[in-house]
Amino acid sequence: MDIDALTAPSMMGRMTPLHETRLDQVLRRLKGSGARRVLDLGCGSGHLLYRLAGEPQFEQIVGLETCAHSLRQARELLADHLQGDLPRLDLINGSYTESQHNLEGYDAAAMVETIEHLKPGALSAAEQVVFGQMRPAVVYMTTPNREYNPLYGLRPGEFREADHEFEWDRDKFRHWSQGVARRNGYRVTLGGIGEADPEFGQPTQTAWFTRLD
Repeated sequence: MDIDALTAPSMMGRMTPLHETRLDQVLRRLKGSGARRVLDLGCGSGHLLYRLAGEPQFEQIVGLETCAHSLRQARELLADHLQGDLPRLDLINGSYTESQHNLEGYDAAAMVETIEHLKPGALSAAEQVVFGQMRPAVVYMTTPNREYNPLYGLRPGEFREADHEFEWDRDKFRHWSQGVARRNGYRVTLGGIGEADPEFGQPTQTAWFTRLD
């Protein structure tokens, strides 16, 4: 079962209410940080980038994505923002598990529903590149909360999307996020997005990383 399945004909319409809420909250947090140069790491087909490009605050916006098909969709969606000699927006075919020296020192990075698509063995590489090399001033990360899955009718061990490599419960995500922050000189605040259940929490869990130096 694909909780965030993209099924409607329109690119901007192919999102569940939860994903709309998720992207809106990410946008608010990035705006509130005062960031002007922003990365969308694992940008997919460009729905967050579309929101970012509509905000004059963001002077430089970069989307990084490994999937060529998703990048083609993003280019179609964002065609108007990719025009001109010095466009504010750039799309790059690449991975945040590989060195990206040209993306160092940005004000903020978003990682929206992306880490769960990595092989678990690639998480350390992602940490080294994003938090050790790129070192954005803030990073906002979202990922599914596995504890919430029974409320979607999913069986134990069944993931929300077929291409997820893992989905973490809140304890696992907290332990991993705090370790990333400690090892790389960040502070992290955990939270959630979506309707909360008293036992299972919220469907999406979040980590807001702030660089200490």
